Order: sequence, then C-alpha cells, then structure tokens
Amino acid sequence: MGQIKVIGLGPGSPELFLKPAVEAIQQADIVIGYKYYFQFIECYLQEGTECMDTGMRQEVQRAKIAFDKAESGMNVVVISSGDAGIYGMASLVLEMADKRQSSVSVEVVPGISAFQAAAAKLGAPLSHDFVILSLSDLLTPWKLIEKRMKAAAIGDFVTVLYNPRSQKRYWQIYRFQEIFLGERSADTPVAVVRQVEREEEHITLTTLGEFDPEIVDMFSIVVIGNSQSYLAGNKFITPRGYYSKYDEEGAPGPLIMQESFRTIAERLSDLNISNEEKWVMMHCIHTTADFEMKELLRVKNDAVTRINDYLLKGGTVITDVTMVQSGIRKKACERYGINIKCYLHDERTQALATAKNITRTQAGIRLAVEEHPDALYVFGNAPTALIELTELMRRKQFQPAGIIGAPVGFVNVEESKHRLKTFANLPYISIEGRKGGSNLAATIVNAVLSRDEAETLKPGRDV
Repeated sequence: MGQIKVIGLGPGSPELFLKPAVEAIQQADIVIGYKYYFQFIECYLQEGTECMDTGMRQEVQRAKIAFDKAESGMNVVVISSGDAGIYGMASLVLEMADKRQSSVSVEVVPGISAFQAAAAKLGAPLSHDFVILSLSDLLTPWKLIEKRMKAAAIGDFVTVLYNPRSQKRYWQIYRFQEIFLGERSADTPVAVVRQVEREEEHITLTTLGEFDPEIVDMFSIVVIGNSQSYLAGNKFITPRGYYSKYDEEGAPGPLIMQESFRTIAERLSDLNISNEEKWVMMHCIHTTADFEMKELLRVKNDAVTRINDYLLKGGTVITDVTMVQSGIRKKACERYGINIKCYLHDERTQALATAKNITRTQAGIRLAVEEHPDALYVFGNAPTALIELTELMRRKQFQPAGIIGAPVGFVNVEESKHRLKTFANLPYISIEGRKGGSNLAATIVNAVLSRDEAETLKPGRDV
C-alpha cells in the first residue's frame, strides 16, 4: 500500500518551498497536479518520477487518480499552489479518503500561501485579525460571498481577496469596493500584488477610494486595510495591537475615543457646518457627554485654521489656570515647539495682585500681555481673566493670535464671553452661557492641534 502526500508549493518560487514539501517530491513515484505548476518543481524531480496532469478544474479527477495509484502501491504527491489546505487539494483528498473508506495514509504538507508572501512584500498588513475571501462563485453562491463581504467590512477586518477578477467574472470586485466604501474611509490603504514571487511580480499601492478594479486579474492578491492600517513610504502597516485601551499617560485610549466619536457623529449628521467646526464640537461633546454643546459652541473668524497655523509654527499658549495647561497634549507641544505658560503661580503675579488690589488671574494676564501679547489665550476657569484680557486689548490696541473662552460659573461668566463678539477680526472659540471648564478649554486646544483629522472626523493614532 502506497501513500499520498498533499503538498503546498508556495506562491511560485522554488526558494519558498518548505523542506518537507521538497522531500516529498524527491521521494515520489508520481506527482499529480495542474500542468502549470510542474515548471516550479522540475529542479526537485528525480529521474523516473512520473508527472500526471489532469487539466484545469479536474480536481476531483486528480484525487481519484491519486487513490488509485496509492492503492496500487505507489508513493503519490498531489500538488497545489500556496498551501494545499487553503483553496487547495487537501480537503478534496481527505473527503475522498473518507468516502472510499481507504486505508491509504494521507498526509498534508504545509506550504506558504500567496497571501503570506504578498503580505511580506508589502510590510506588515496582516498584523491583526484578517479575513481571506475568494470572489469566485464557481463553488460558492454569490449571495453567500456578498454576505461574507459585508461581515468583513462591518467587522473592520483586514481583508485579502483571492480570485478577485477574471474575464467573465468582472463586476464582483466593483460590488466589493462599493460595500467596503460603505463601512471604511476612502483613504483606507489597498494593495494589489500580482504574480507574487514570480518574474512578473508587480505591486500597486493605492486607497479604497482610488482603487481601480481594472488592474486586477486572477493572478492578483488584493489586500484591504482596516481602519487603523496606513502606508509609511512604500510599506503597508496594520498596528499589531489595533487600538490600545489606554494611552501612554493612562488616559482612555483610541478604542474608547473611536467608539465615542462614531456615536457623536451620528447625532451631528444633520448639522450644516464645516468639518473643522464639527471636529471641535465632537471633542467638546466627547469630553462633557453634553449634546447641548451643539447650541453653545461658537467658532468665529476661521479660528480653527488660524489658531492651528499659529501653533504649528511654535506659538505660545497662555492659560488662566494650571489645570488647562496640564490638559493640553504634551507630545504635540513638544513636536511643534509650543510653549505653554500659566502666570498664576509666578512670584510677580502675587506681588502685582497685592499692589493693584486685583485677583491673581487678572494680574497674571497683565504680565502675560506684557511678555506675549500675540499668544493664544485659553480660559477654562476665571471669567475675570478673560474680562481683563479684553479690556487690555481695547486699551492697548493689540490682538492676540486667538482666544479660547470657556470660563465656567455663575458670576460674570456669560458677560465675559459676550465681549469676544465685539472684536471684528479676532479668531476665537467660545462656549456660550455658564458652561465651560478647564478640561473643556484644553480639549478645544487639542482639537485645533489635530485639525488635519477634521476632514475624516475620525481620531487617528496620535490624538
């Protein structure tokens, strides 16, 4: 009694054959497979080894011949491309063994699948959960394939496509693109790897929105990233941990933020405002869990763009209290060379407050104006500080880079914010009414710093 070994040849290059597969070929009496694949194993065939081709789509016939030969005492190798257990011959051979109740020993020898070889060429696109789909409906009903497409899209899986397109089967990949664009951003990275590990190998990097299905054929592997995948130069990367629950500072991380922003965005879909204003609004609602921010937020005189431009050039931020200062993202400030100052605990502030019989926050603003009149001023606590600044602006005729006005409380709070409206060209962001707070003021600064993400309204990896 002979035996059957079902082996995977890898994506095509003999250099990627695994040792057990090579040994199986060298020990075989007969190798059975599709004729196209015999060219890849010629260097390992021994003299006298028979090669039998059954033609395309004759997989069942190959399995039957394999058992006939093995039962006659021959050592049989059945070849598949890639890994024999992935869209290969392994299942057919094992099914036939069960059907025939054959006593022939069947061994499945692993190989490197095309998706693994393609992934290695691209970088690291499969570093988290992924799905492999074949778009061929020869053996699987199209309705089931489409159902699986939708599940992969909704589940935010990195998705790999086998058999993406042929001359007769061309519209399915267009439908795939349509389904995924319903769940993924248009800038989701997409790669097409054609003839991986063969002389004709060619790689195309694009995005889901720009992807042209016409460049794809049956020799192509298509890889679609998840919501966190990105391109770094010519490398396709999917972060290994997906989202982390907490960031390096112990604060709620991107997973929580992504889910929160998705929920908030649904509630703001009816607003006819710019994405920049909506971006700040989403941050405010995320921080406060208060949808009244829809009515209270004011963004005036192109404030997001103008303040962002100022900060990214290494501007200075003056805060009324240290709580605001501590809430502004330190890494972003380090990256752009932003200087944050709070004069509340400056020795000169107390001396000035005592000498002039004013509050320390008022005194701190007076010192700040002398040293940094063109800074971004951020208020999250003291209305007296905001009032002091606006009075000085009137009296000394200067304008800072911008103002974020979010003092909180019951006395003079609303009045302090009304003063901002009297400056015709002042870029400012304010929270109307009595609501506000240090955390909200810092949140607005952080939203402005991440202005480049306003286009998609999705927080990125470095929020």
